[in-house]
Amino acid sequence: MTTAKRANILISVDIEGVAGVFHPEQTRAGNGEYERARRWMTEEANAVIRGALAAGATSVKVNDSHGGFRNLLPDLLHPEARMVLGKPRVLGMMGGVDYDVDAVMMVGYHSRAQGCGILAHTMNSFAFARVWLAGMELGEAGLYGALAGEHGVPVIFGSGDDAFVEENQPLYPHAVFAETKQAYGANSGDSLTPQKSCALLEARARQAVSAFLSDPLAMPATRLDSPLRCRLQAQTVALADLFSQLPILERIDNVTVQFDAPSAEYAVRVLNSLSAMSAMLR
Repeated sequence: MTTAKRANILISVDIEGVAGVFHPEQTRAGNGEYERARRWMTEEANAVIRGALAAGATSVKVNDSHGGFRNLLPDLLHPEARMVLGKPRVLGMMGGVDYDVDAVMMVGYHSRAQGCGILAHTMNSFAFARVWLAGMELGEAGLYGALAGEHGVPVIFGSGDDAFVEENQPLYPHAVFAETKQAYGANSGDSLTPQKSCALLEARARQAVSAFLSDPLAMPATRLDSPLRCRLQAQTVALADLFSQLPILERIDNVTVQFDAPSAEYAVRVLNSLSAMSAMLR
């Protein structure tokens, strides 16, 4: 058995998979519902930080991975953590993974677009209907986990609803998962309370980091063979028209485009660029 001497952890935190979050209004700045949800998001991040540190994590960096990447409440975040905030940033939801990180933990994540989970989408619900990479239909956890894998960094933990867990356990069979709620539909379900969710996340985070420190080879990074083909189904014909202006994209049908990528990072960066372009049609 190989024992890790250190565990520098990157915690990527989204909001849709947080306990108690069910409606788009809770994910959008400018209202009281969002202000409550961002506090729950911060508390879930803190729970995972506590669990990671209790298990022996060397350092913890928290990446705000929702929307404008400025949702976490810095004054309420665990004092031992460093923060990755703001956008644009090249690596998006994995910003910081290229700075001496050993393992990634995904908190508050959600199912892919067209999935059956709560608030399911992939990167941009206005722009993208479905995304495939290397022949696999993937959501944010799959895409960004592949990006982390190219840096030799494994995903060791994930939390969100039951659809998120079911979708991503096959991608990361070595990881520890925590189910915060069960989906009845896109905007309804059965959730733990924030307090119960935080208790669960802290315990599972501690379990994940302990397992990694005990035997890091049992938690390998996920790597996809390159070159990779990325296929994207846009939400509308107009969006496919717009995306086709980028010369590297090939139009497949009315709403589908594709491009070849030398790496998962390249694919994610193109997708984020297309997401930004889509704002022209809002």
